[in-house]
Amino acid sequence: MTRITGVDVFDVRFPTSLSQDGSDAMNKDGDYSAAYVVLKTDDDLRGFGFTFTIGRGNDVVTEMSRQRALPLIGREVEEIVGDLGGIYRELASDSQLRWLGPEKGVEHLAMAAVMNAVWDMAARRAGKPLWRLLADMTPEQLVDVADLRYLSDALTRDEALALLTEMAPTRGDRIAELEARGGYPCYTTSAGWLGYSDDKLRRLLKESVDQGYRHLKLKVGANLDDDIRRCGIAREVIGWDTHLMIDANQVWDVPEAIEWVNRLAEFKPLWIEEPTSPDDVLGHAAVRKGVAPIGVATGEHGMNRVLFKQMFQAEAIDFCQLDSARLASINEILAVYLMAKKFGVPVCPHAGGVGLCELVQHLSIFDFVAVSGTLENRVTEYVDHLHEHFTDPCIVIDGNYVLPSLPGYSAEMYEASVAEYSFPDGGYWSRARAGAVSPEASRDAESEGATVSAGTPA
Repeated sequence: MTRITGVDVFDVRFPTSLSQDGSDAMNKDGDYSAAYVVLKTDDDLRGFGFTFTIGRGNDVVTEMSRQRALPLIGREVEEIVGDLGGIYRELASDSQLRWLGPEKGVEHLAMAAVMNAVWDMAARRAGKPLWRLLADMTPEQLVDVADLRYLSDALTRDEALALLTEMAPTRGDRIAELEARGGYPCYTTSAGWLGYSDDKLRRLLKESVDQGYRHLKLKVGANLDDDIRRCGIAREVIGWDTHLMIDANQVWDVPEAIEWVNRLAEFKPLWIEEPTSPDDVLGHAAVRKGVAPIGVATGEHGMNRVLFKQMFQAEAIDFCQLDSARLASINEILAVYLMAKKFGVPVCPHAGGVGLCELVQHLSIFDFVAVSGTLENRVTEYVDHLHEHFTDPCIVIDGNYVLPSLPGYSAEMYEASVAEYSFPDGGYWSRARAGAVSPEASRDAESEGATVSAGTPA
């Protein structure tokens, strides 16, 4: 029997702040980072997973991920992947680690990293991409792995089972539909980071439209006059038949959000994303009422399924943007998808971060195939950064995520990338401390219009 023999956890950081990739009104200098977990066994089988941060503090999440993974060492793989709901509940019941949250913050991010690695291992062992592993599970098996604790006032087990059972007979039809249309629809944020110049914004917007995107997103919230100018540039370039979304990254109070968004209403945004504190359920409900018909979207900082339950119950959001590395992996994500189905809220996952696109493509495909059964008002985020560091990078063609075909959760990084960008002693960071890496060279390359990976040392 195959047994888990150890866990390696790496603090991996990419210097995206140098080129302002990922910049927004709240987060101006993020270095896309991952607490990266590798579950090792006594044969060739591995499990790879991670959670996402933007730099400082990633070491804390890395150590917590190691603590979360320690109970897996010495366990048989068959036992773990044979009861993915049971191992989730066992790890979640660690009262000493749970007390540090509970189910929020560093301990919950770590839970996501470890369970992402467990699910990756399960898919690899089955020889299937994760979306297919999930799509091949029976409704009963899916309900068994879903974390439905604290949700019975919004979704019972019987309701969850009925939702999945209804969709089960036609799953194959929807897989064929995705294959025929070229994949699952996505939108890009890569053109609209707040730190980009107007010239770069204009160039990247045109490139995005030429590449087939019909949904594009801009960061807003730092300066109203700048937002008006930048949204004007966007509409000038993309026209009025392409959807424009705006994202404030939590920077406003509720009244300010309503006033600011209404000033931008002339540009007809499809949604305003994260208009205020991610924990403010009633605030989101007030914003939604105050800016209609512009939709309200949030969820990338949604700390757990209970917060999403309240958002749904309060009719506070029009679009649910769950995050694959903040919620506690598939077990909790599935519960949110099921609630979204019941409450009629489309799920458009967040993916603005290293590796998140690789993960969310699996989630969105599974949602369409087994839960929602529709693509109406559904589009998943894509950012064109750092995919070259993954052994099974996502592929986007004509504004669609192509269905992944390799076994696993697409979470494995190249060993060379991990060695280069591990903090603080990886090759890149060692050279940076020695002054051998030039931030100016990276910025100069960007200003000349080159396509430069933010993770590549200048």
